[in-house]
Amino acid sequence: MNTGIRKIVLYCFIVCMLPVAVCAQQITQQRYNVPVLKLKKDNPVARIHIHIDAGGKPVLLSQMTFSTTGTTDLKDIKQLRLYYAGADSGYRNLGSVDKIHLTGSADELGPKLTIKGDQSLSPGDHYFWLSVELNDGASLVHVITINAVSAVLNGKPSKIAGQSKMQQRTGVALRQHNQDSVHTCRIPGLATAKDGSLLAVYDARRENGRDLQGNIDIGVNRSTDGGNNWLPMQIAIDMKTWGGLPEKFNGVSDANILVDKNTGTIFIAGLWMHGVLNEQGRWIEGLNEESKDWNHQWKGRGSQAGYDVKQTAQFMIVKSEDNGKTWSQPVNITRQCKKEEWWLWAPAPGAGITLRDGTIVFPTQGRDKTGKAFSNITYSKDGGNTWHTSNRAFNESTTENMAVELSGGAIMLNMRYNKNKTDTGDTNGRVIAITRNLGEDWTEHPASRGALQEPVCMASIIRHDYSLNKQKKSILLFSNPDSKTLRHHMTIKVSYDDGLTWPVNKKILLDEWKSRGYSCLTSIDNDTIGILYESSQCDLAFQQIKLKELLP
Repeated sequence: MNTGIRKIVLYCFIVCMLPVAVCAQQITQQRYNVPVLKLKKDNPVARIHIHIDAGGKPVLLSQMTFSTTGTTDLKDIKQLRLYYAGADSGYRNLGSVDKIHLTGSADELGPKLTIKGDQSLSPGDHYFWLSVELNDGASLVHVITINAVSAVLNGKPSKIAGQSKMQQRTGVALRQHNQDSVHTCRIPGLATAKDGSLLAVYDARRENGRDLQGNIDIGVNRSTDGGNNWLPMQIAIDMKTWGGLPEKFNGVSDANILVDKNTGTIFIAGLWMHGVLNEQGRWIEGLNEESKDWNHQWKGRGSQAGYDVKQTAQFMIVKSEDNGKTWSQPVNITRQCKKEEWWLWAPAPGAGITLRDGTIVFPTQGRDKTGKAFSNITYSKDGGNTWHTSNRAFNESTTENMAVELSGGAIMLNMRYNKNKTDTGDTNGRVIAITRNLGEDWTEHPASRGALQEPVCMASIIRHDYSLNKQKKSILLFSNPDSKTLRHHMTIKVSYDDGLTWPVNKKILLDEWKSRGYSCLTSIDNDTIGILYESSQCDLAFQQIKLKELLP
């Protein structure tokens, strides 16, 4: 063996004999743009991946150090926790799964902090999750930025790669799974009352997460401080055991909330189903608590032509005249507005609007005499005493929608388009239509079917009016999962030209992970926007966005 080869062999031997913590491991981290929420114990901040080379000996992790540089205010943070997830790289509701366990925590915070805890790591891949718990008084306009800096393995420090300046926004976990003995809360609506209170409405799905038919009521939470804190859940619509049937056969869903800006009266519309129609569209007799029958207003013949509760789902309205503190008994306006031959006429979930001339408008949806889906509007010119429903806004299959009044007085309807289930090309996008005569006639908007991509999901659009340097201005805001295929990347977009364009450099990403994807926006005040949405982190998350982030 010549001298050169001997040197190479000797070098390799020495390297391989070095402590494993020095040469036989790699440590990286991945950070994610998901909200950090008050009222939620664990919020994921970073995933740390440690790889121990095959053939090596087990390594002891004794501590990990983190930097909080970039966090707005450390007083927002109650505690940091480090969880060990073994070889499982996915996020699994920290602290609630047996194979994920707590390594250590830190509650005395500073620019740098260390979490200690002995964890033996065998050869292979290992994953840790860093989580944050916020104090109840944390600000909703602050951000959290925490990076893993280094780890100590077998007594020797190693740097952790992948540090990022990404900022995670704070928010509130308004509704969580099984909260108040409600299995799932879905289908958000959000509005600002005349006194400034915020009102969040949703399906309180008591027994499971399934759509109608089921034991579902319309829940409400109020906030009197801009969404920082929320009062306990109220129930606005509950049909109880109407008609002698169990509550699971008297469900109410798909709430839309509308504030009459002239009078301050608040309306909530919901869709009530009594009993079950079978696959042939016939009402099933003899249902009781043990019955397993189920059907859906959009499924097959789950809702049919006619007006009666045994023929078709019912359009119900309640109102409040004290800014949402109390609610009236429900009023059924199905016969007033539904065409008899329609299979379904229903609220479109989210929020309604008040036009400049005082007309109040609910976005609505339904199925025509052939069962084909449509979108339209329903309006009142006398403060909600009588209602009228419009012609369909678009000839193809559209459903959930929301409306805005444009600067020239026309109504823009922004609609979920069922064709996008298979269209992932340049023509994937929300259908957008315009009316100047309360829906008697509609024309398709230039930005329709292309400007606002969607994975076929409910979305929200509002006009935000504000004053800047004593000048009155307005913008349009839109929220949905910003994707053509999956319900992830919950995003807010802005338009300065009545919805013709939506600049990509101004969109705000709130939650990049997959969720159910429904959302609703509101104007909290001149300088603040609120959003309630179905988050990857809880059933319904609330966040604030400052107007200055959205302006040109």
